[in-house]
Amino acid sequence: MSTLAFAAGPQDDGRRLDAVLGAREEVGSRAEAQRLIGGGRVRVDGRVVAKRHRLAAGQRVEADLPPAREAGPLVAEDLAIPVAYADDEVMVVDKPPGMATHPGRGHARGTLVHGLLGAGIAGGADPERPGIVHRLDRDTSGLLLVARTERAHRRLQRMMRERRIDRRYLALVWGAFPPALTVDRPVGRDPRRRTRMSTRSDRPRDAVTHFRLLEALGPLSLIEARLETGRTHQVRVHLESAGFPVVGDPVYGRGRPALGLERQFLHAARLTFPHPVDGRTVRVESPLPADLEAVLARARSGDGTGNR
Repeated sequence: MSTLAFAAGPQDDGRRLDAVLGAREEVGSRAEAQRLIGGGRVRVDGRVVAKRHRLAAGQRVEADLPPAREAGPLVAEDLAIPVAYADDEVMVVDKPPGMATHPGRGHARGTLVHGLLGAGIAGGADPERPGIVHRLDRDTSGLLLVARTERAHRRLQRMMRERRIDRRYLALVWGAFPPALTVDRPVGRDPRRRTRMSTRSDRPRDAVTHFRLLEALGPLSLIEARLETGRTHQVRVHLESAGFPVVGDPVYGRGRPALGLERQFLHAARLTFPHPVDGRTVRVESPLPADLEAVLARARSGDGTGNR
């Protein structure tokens, strides 16, 4: 057993313990955080508290983590994942927030892969990631492309490398965003904080994101992001590095107010790609989920979105 210890930062002030702990890579999910808290394995300033405890900046959190378990065989689960498009070769699913794409530490169950096993996803050499062509962060919602055959997986991966799959995200960020901005900065593991990604990594990989302003909302901006590459946390890291942190981002939000969100305001809203078998253009769109739509409505009305 190992112990995770950290101090709550300004971005964690007023947020629930289970949400903050679940966002840590070492824990992996809010459900796992709740299991740890419910088992008395989490302390705040030395005291066992409830999962709904609201953290204050500077409080010390300690969690006793169980040893990593060996991966077992994947079992299909009925998770009612919305399907935005499907045929015999591919699927486009509308991933809800809070769901990991594939199994990992802290989420051995309840992942997108578990929910799609019964749909016949296939392809790739990793038995824990059948059919997965790309991924979304656990708390990022929206469209994700999955292969149902080995042939489709192989061709879609090649299209991804050739940058022929167009992925568009919606994000609400802090700051007055310019009409258009391209961030071309390599991204890799942060050398000082290994749970973060950074543009100041000692092992960077090329990363390019194109942004455009959709709507100026006082201290906030609604923007569209188009990925040219697909690095871990790329959109969030690029926006932080450019001085426009994503609203609600617990890792890269620079301590700005979350406006009531329990996750980052980032949604994979549109996916366009050539079909891997017949070449026709497939375009799928996803509306903003209710939690993001509510915050956007408040931003448009100016209700409670100023600096505080």
